Amino acid sequence: MKTLWSAALLLSAASSAAAYDVSVDNCGTPLVFETMPERLVVHDINMSEMAFALGLQDKMVGVTGISGWYKTSPEFDKARGDIPELAPKYPSVENLVSASADLFFAGWYYGMKPGGDVTPDTLAPFGIKTMILTESCVHLDKDRPEASMELLFNDVLRLGKVMQVGDKAAELVAGWQQQLAEIEAKTANQPKPRVFLLDGPADAPFTAGRFAIPDAMIAAAGGASVTHDLDTSWGRTSWEAVAAANPEFLVLLDYQNGNGAEDTFKFLQEHPVMAHTDAVKNQRWVGLRYEELTPGPANIAAIEKMAKAMHPGLN
Repeated sequence: MKTLWSAALLLSAASSAAAYDVSVDNCGTPLVFETMPERLVVHDINMSEMAFALGLQDKMVGVTGISGWYKTSPEFDKARGDIPELAPKYPSVENLVSASADLFFAGWYYGMKPGGDVTPDTLAPFGIKTMILTESCVHLDKDRPEASMELLFNDVLRLGKVMQVGDKAAELVAGWQQQLAEIEAKTANQPKPRVFLLDGPADAPFTAGRFAIPDAMIAAAGGASVTHDLDTSWGRTSWEAVAAANPEFLVLLDYQNGNGAEDTFKFLQEHPVMAHTDAVKNQRWVGLRYEELTPGPANIAAIEKMAKAMHPGLN
């Protein structure tokens, strides 16, 4: 009887192990899990909000890259609770190993740099798998498709699948897709203003190209990004090129920590070439926070904000 009972336990354990055989795409390469991660570390405010939306706080042993750059909202702080911040900006390998992390959710230039100290290859020897933010894959693979809202949807579905909350992920995505369809239906027959996104005052403007999610967000809101042809995700262009495109509407990053959207707009009003553009002359702009313009749950409401600001009278 004891032998039969032991055999049954072994079969049950083997069955459980076999049942958890999960693989998700990771920048074109399979990321395979034999067991479910139990100690998750998430970089950046936008990816943390993905994890919060899926109710993964009980699996999170740390966040990184929050306080070094951003002012958080009360809602973010409440959702985070007592989850510790392991590093205010980019983490070190030691930060992640000390937390006994088994999964790091980050991206290229979202917590990792190509050839840097923290990469999937440097973390693997410590048993830490890395799920890479899809928007950032283009930094190592120039053949990626241009941005779409699938960047957000697929990342939430991937995280949900790995953490065994796939039903919750699917429910979230279905709701966002419905909201997005409603916004796009309202803007479908509206004129499409030329839109320029600016990440703060600078000698050379830092903006979103066709591989960054704001490009897709602007299109979904019923606009056309004047930097769509930039062959990058986030990167720099020239003031002359932007002014020549004569944007009619501006999306300005609002960091709420001394580099607010209002300050950026004043900078543009005093700029020798941008002051003459339609958007600046007509004072047509909207300020959006960092987490609203990087892949995350805040994207959908941000698209609606843009749509209403671009198309006055839109209900």
